[in-house]
Amino acid sequence: MRARTSLGAAVLLALGAAPAWSQSVTVHGQVRPRFEYRDPVAPVGGGKDDFTIMRVRAALEAQPDPSLSVFIQIQDVRYWGERTNPSSDYTTDHLDLHQGYMRYTGGRLAWLTATVGRQETGLGGERLVGRSDWSAQGRAFDGVRLDATRGGATATFLGYRVANATSRAVTADVDLFGVYATAKGVGPGALDVYWLYNRGGGGVDTRQHTLGLRYAFDGAVDGRFEGTIQRGRRTGEPVSAYLLAVWVGRSFAGDRGHVALWYDYLSGDDTPDDGRVEVFSTLYGTGHKFYGFADQFRNIPASTAGHGLRDRAVKLALRPASDVSVEADVHSFAAARRGTLSTSHYADEVDLTVTQRYSPSLSLMAGLARVLQDRGMAEIGRLDRNMTWAFIMVDVVF
Repeated sequence: MRARTSLGAAVLLALGAAPAWSQSVTVHGQVRPRFEYRDPVAPVGGGKDDFTIMRVRAALEAQPDPSLSVFIQIQDVRYWGERTNPSSDYTTDHLDLHQGYMRYTGGRLAWLTATVGRQETGLGGERLVGRSDWSAQGRAFDGVRLDATRGGATATFLGYRVANATSRAVTADVDLFGVYATAKGVGPGALDVYWLYNRGGGGVDTRQHTLGLRYAFDGAVDGRFEGTIQRGRRTGEPVSAYLLAVWVGRSFAGDRGHVALWYDYLSGDDTPDDGRVEVFSTLYGTGHKFYGFADQFRNIPASTAGHGLRDRAVKLALRPASDVSVEADVHSFAAARRGTLSTSHYADEVDLTVTQRYSPSLSLMAGLARVLQDRGMAEIGRLDRNMTWAFIMVDVVF
């Protein structure tokens, strides 16, 4: 649902703008509080905790002319009760610009769309560049994105400044460049080919290339296959790392159910001090989608202390009613390279989520995860005992 013209104009006027009354203006928003319980809350030696974290977004989208649009999105992320005194604390330190961009399509290059500014970006399955929407703050990039479409092929060109040393809070420049191309109608599915290049300075020499292929097909049997290599230099050392991922699934019960088998392999390092980096980096991926809902492996290689990751998983999805969905996932996590660990097995994890959609704008989600840790999990500094995580989340969008 979108509120039009009068409300949008009122908000623009409140912000000090002078909109053209003939242009199309829409207002978007989201309120998403999520209660969480974690035991333990810290990786090692932590106790239990419960909290509610809430994301509130408000956005304006204007179209001054048919070829040009402008999108501005403000976001606030906070824990309930974090203010010391609700009567006297007027600070707004969590209010920030989440997205703000202009998008142009038209002229002689009608097949090309340019997006300039702060923007969310998700490429393919979001293994390497994703919106990270599950996290309360999400993820957005500053820079330029070009999207080209010709027939059944698309290509995305990225040029993002991730960090800028000109800012007082940043010590080094960090950049991300890339090309992500998709060709549809390759056999029963679509083939993606991509190249990403991330670099950083400030005395830490990183000039890393990530090249990969992804093939996806849907139907009674569906699947995803992805292979990626990383070369160049990371933190001053030559890098040679890779990722292999595959999942195959099948629908049943008249498309009311789906079961899939997953296997991910992210290379690791046996000898981290040998002057060569062999552990794969997931860059800016949405790890929550792939490596367990308890988020023990959200930032690889840091989450695995450089040992890499093997993830065997079975994922089941059911839709018992049109407005209810149930998902159950079982993971077995292990190191790709054991090195000095006493065992390569990290942990097993069981995730269960239930979603009730009351309307197109309102949904309720609840979930439970149980992580059964092994010695390898404690030795990499993640968990020294079993973990329980539960949540209840209300999501309102308009």
